[in-house]
Amino acid sequence: MTIQTTRLSDPVVRAFVTAVNNHDREGFMALLAPGATMADDGSERDLDEWIDREIFSANGHLEVDNESGGGRRLLARYRNDTWGEMRTRWSFTVDDGRISRFETGQA
Repeated sequence: MTIQTTRLSDPVVRAFVTAVNNHDREGFMALLAPGATMADDGSERDLDEWIDREIFSANGHLEVDNESGGGRRLLARYRNDTWGEMRTRWSFTVDDGRISRFETGQA
């Protein structure tokens, strides 16, 4: 069962999901701490390149099925125009109200 985005526990993660689903690149970037990093399926990725390719140029969309870790770990169905839909996991490190790191991959 999908968790409504407005009901996600962590406000920064909620804003992240909202920015992805609204295709709001500016809002998304405002959530990231300077020097933020990310990994996909255990491999470090160039953040700017990855978000453009996997989210914003491919119409990325998250539907959260489960959250844990105070709302900073998600299981979600993620879809984009490149890969279709897949079950994914997401984890976030939030410092001072901004995301300093996120990791994602197939679940």
